[in-house]
Amino acid sequence: MGFFTSSIGRKIVMSLTGLFLITFLIVHLGVNLLTLVSAELFNEASHFMATNPLIQAMQYVLALGFVLHISQGIILQIRNKQARPQNYAMNKPATNSSWSSRSMILTGLLILLFLILHLKDYFWVMKFGEMPAGQTDYDLVTGLFQNKLYTLIYVASFILLGFHLDHGFQSAFQSAGVNHRKYTPMIRKIGRVYSLLMALGFSLIALYFSFAN
Repeated sequence: MGFFTSSIGRKIVMSLTGLFLITFLIVHLGVNLLTLVSAELFNEASHFMATNPLIQAMQYVLALGFVLHISQGIILQIRNKQARPQNYAMNKPATNSSWSSRSMILTGLLILLFLILHLKDYFWVMKFGEMPAGQTDYDLVTGLFQNKLYTLIYVASFILLGFHLDHGFQSAFQSAGVNHRKYTPMIRKIGRVYSLLMALGFSLIALYFSFAN
């Protein structure tokens, strides 16, 4: 247990859970993009995910991944502030690092607030709530975007997620030990493309159904 409570151990946990969540986002976006294809196809995919035992078991793994990632990030941030020298301001962090890297804790906490809202409006209703008569999962997912304020919050949250992923993607590989003069720049470029695709993909769905009708 001593290793996992050390800074290195916590960074490795952050790295592994981050890579796991990065993979989850790809799957999540892929399923959500089915709403742009047809309601029937999305409802079939949603039903499969709600009834498949393996996917149902993975929900608990996913929840644990979120909890570990968030908790370890907060602990590391607190420790970094405590260990930071007082003359840190003289090092001009704004010129030595990107905004996304300096704002990981801020974007992470804002994303957490959105996640709570997202779970309340979608996951909780689908799994524990009562759907109105005749309403499908497709109707629930797309219907909330008729509210322009909700759409704005949704899009803003995924823009923040894009910034969070922009630094988090390459940081996850670096913490896992993948830090090479040749490959690190490529990983950074892949991470930038990935973060843009995630932010644009989820935002596109929200904007489409917000303005389609």
